[in-house]
Amino acid sequence: MPQLPRVAIIGRPNVGKSTLFNRICGHRRALVGDEPGMTRDRLYAPAEWMGKPFEVVDTGGMIPFEKDLIATEILRQAQVAIEEASQLIMVVDARQGIVPLDEELVHLLRRSGKPLALAVNKVDMAQHSPLAAEFHRLGVPDIFPLSAEHGLGVDDLLEHVTKDFPASQEGVNNESAEPAVGTTAAPVSPLGDQPIRVGIIGRPNVGKSTLLNSFLDQERSIVSPLPGTTRDAVDAEFERDGRRFRLIDTAGIRRKGKTDLLAEKLSVIQARKHLERSDVALLMLDGPEGLTALDAHIGGYAHESRRSVIIVVNKWDAVKNGNANDYYQAIRRRMKFLDYAPILFISALRRQKLAGLLETIAQVAEARKLRVATSEMNQFLKELDFERAPTPASKPTRVYYLTQGGVAPPVFVAFTNRAGKLHFSFERFLENRIRERFGFLGTPIVIKSRKSR
Repeated sequence: MPQLPRVAIIGRPNVGKSTLFNRICGHRRALVGDEPGMTRDRLYAPAEWMGKPFEVVDTGGMIPFEKDLIATEILRQAQVAIEEASQLIMVVDARQGIVPLDEELVHLLRRSGKPLALAVNKVDMAQHSPLAAEFHRLGVPDIFPLSAEHGLGVDDLLEHVTKDFPASQEGVNNESAEPAVGTTAAPVSPLGDQPIRVGIIGRPNVGKSTLLNSFLDQERSIVSPLPGTTRDAVDAEFERDGRRFRLIDTAGIRRKGKTDLLAEKLSVIQARKHLERSDVALLMLDGPEGLTALDAHIGGYAHESRRSVIIVVNKWDAVKNGNANDYYQAIRRRMKFLDYAPILFISALRRQKLAGLLETIAQVAEARKLRVATSEMNQFLKELDFERAPTPASKPTRVYYLTQGGVAPPVFVAFTNRAGKLHFSFERFLENRIRERFGFLGTPIVIKSRKSR
């Protein structure tokens, strides 16, 4: 697939880069708030202006020469985005005027040799336009007063930035509703199938971003020992052995009351939202720390959302005298509601057992979409021994007909002699027999009942 031109949005913290990014890509992809440092990793999204497709890249607020670990990593991520970009947009704050950090960034961006446009943001009304005049002092000839929040002036900026971009042609795939992001975007497979969407979830510091980076073989997500480093969900797509995967690295989920900053609260909300657009959820646990109540709580989110689930015990190489079977049994006891989820032991940092994890993801994604023919389902029904099924003594449940009504997740409809929902124990019996016969690895099964007339 031809590489789309990339437009990188650069600037110091809290000038409105993410608001402009969301405006250009057309949906609320990046976290936006009044706190500085909301964005840390670089975020990609497809965009189009006047029939010209491109990718827009959001970056964290840059602070050159800052010694702080997170600030250094944000700067490094932004520098990668600058190197990849065809065009640069530097965002400044019209209300604050020129500050020394703006001058440092202009000097840094000029050295890149990339075309540079200056977006003077927060010009919300016509009478604020004179505020942009001061920024000519920075020596950037292409200056655009605008309001990213209200969309004013953004069209002029995009007209300028995209003037040399090619128009959409056959062979340029720009129809994806999901962000076609990541510096390792894979070519479209010959079958034209959609990638398997894999959400990586878990509490802070269990190795979610390390796993993403290990799969991609690059530093795509910031990794640090500080909890809460990832805030926005980071998407990246790659291909392995003919299969396409889209990884979604989400922020670490904490308990309510444990999040103080607005950015942390929003990131937890976004993590649950991005879980909803996954096919398979990787629930990551910290091997050395062991299973916690919060791990089970997060597993409940995945189960309730009806995602397919794989439980991944990370950092297993750091577990001294670890007994995988004991750990396995502990998980099964504490997470009985996820008894359908396979459990794998890996080391994301050392890239141990990652090939097996990818193979399991593919198997689970396939099981999620499995459809059983009605004839086969009814043959299965005839062979069931309902004498073993627990039923209320007053009126035993009889199943006359069983059919699959949907996939992803698989939904089965049982026509019975009783109105209302099946008794829990009977429903469990039916689910277990379906799994024994047809598999459905890692996938929740939904059983609905109808009274047969």
